[in-house]
Amino acid sequence: MPRLNISLRAGKPEAYRQAILDSLYRAMRDALTVPEDDQFMTITEHDASNFRHGTAFGVARSEDLVYIQIIVFDTRTLDQKKAFFRRATDLLGEHPGIRPEDVFINIVEAAKENWSVGHGLAQFA
Repeated sequence: MPRLNISLRAGKPEAYRQAILDSLYRAMRDALTVPEDDQFMTITEHDASNFRHGTAFGVARSEDLVYIQIIVFDTRTLDQKKAFFRRATDLLGEHPGIRPEDVFINIVEAAKENWSVGHGLAQFA
């Protein structure tokens, strides 16, 4: 039941943005065993004046940087998270062609009882 938030600079064509969504969905299915059609994802685009990055950690990022935040149940293993980082970066490199240096991912974990996915119910508590 991941919730994916993607941020990038404005101006990329729809096909590019859809390729990001498709690649990340595939990475979640492959590495995090996400069920089929579990696609709760958004892309937010930012003007250049509202989008900053640096070279922290020795990474030479470009204007094509993509911030990816994924919120998941707190049940994933370290190996699953590492596999997701690798798989997402590989797939985004293939389509739409994002350099590994421009893939910035963080995973936020939330206990199952902290989710309501519709009807105002605590489905997982």
